[in-house]
Amino acid sequence: MSFGSPGGGATNVKPTPPERGSFPLDHDGECKHLIQSYLRCLKLQRGVNDEQCRRLAKGYLACRMDKNLMAPDDFRNLGLVFENDGDGSHAQAQAQTQVQTQSGSSSG
Repeated sequence: MSFGSPGGGATNVKPTPPERGSFPLDHDGECKHLIQSYLRCLKLQRGVNDEQCRRLAKGYLACRMDKNLMAPDDFRNLGLVFENDGDGSHAQAQAQTQVQTQSGSSSG
């Protein structure tokens, strides 16, 4: 018995790899607080990925880069550059993530 396409013909579907390759999961939860903040923001904004939420996403990706859970990349390549960010470099996002982490830990 054949479970492919209609008519019993076999289909040859070639899987496509992820655009940026695979990366380790955050088993230790080192960046968990940031992704939770991002998801909370999306929920509050009813699924709209506005600038506030995108800044949280940028902080999360910076955390992943810092912890070697993701290959370092320029935020311009990730579409996460904002007008008052300057050059969009990873170093600048690191500083911004530290500020967000400090302010987030006091509130919750």
